[in-house]
Amino acid sequence: MWGRAVALIGYMRVSTEDQKTDGQRDALVAAGVRDDAQHLFTDHGVSGKTASRPGLDACLAALRHGDTLVIAKLDRLGRSLGNLIGLFEELGARGVGVRVLDNPMLSTDGNAAQAKLMLGIFGALAEYERSLIVERTNVGLAAARARGRNGGRPRVVADDPRVVRAKELHAAGHLTPTEIAKTLGVGVSTLYRWLAKTPATDQ
Repeated sequence: MWGRAVALIGYMRVSTEDQKTDGQRDALVAAGVRDDAQHLFTDHGVSGKTASRPGLDACLAALRHGDTLVIAKLDRLGRSLGNLIGLFEELGARGVGVRVLDNPMLSTDGNAAQAKLMLGIFGALAEYERSLIVERTNVGLAAARARGRNGGRPRVVADDPRVVRAKELHAAGHLTPTEIAKTLGVGVSTLYRWLAKTPATDQ
């Protein structure tokens, strides 16, 4: 039995409910993507920082070896620079090409060498970004300790600077929970307890 032919699979996203995908759709269809539920996937009203994006998850699941993922705009795909690079690497390992209509230099279908160079540069920038985040976090925690907020083992409350910073890092989407926990010097389980705290919680 013959397998299906390789395909162009499109993905588009808008951040708010009142935004339209028409422009992205027109660009993707013009690039050869079929305008149907098997070839064109959408996240409507989903922020780029949101970890769960059902449309993207379905899109990635639909891609097969030899297919090409087509996106109209690079910023529609990744939550962060690190996440974007990870997606490119994952798709490359699966034998899936990526075509970026607004930035052809990053397209990996037929332009793999140049795309690899650009992604290497982006990877270095992502690592630099992570280093800055870690440095700012360490400076903030040191300042909090200097103000006497780290004596003994007091109960950690929701407005503790470590909890606030943990939530900020988690919301930004630049680091994984494991990386955030390591940066803050706590275990992952402690991190999740902090993330669950609300201003009304004091334990």
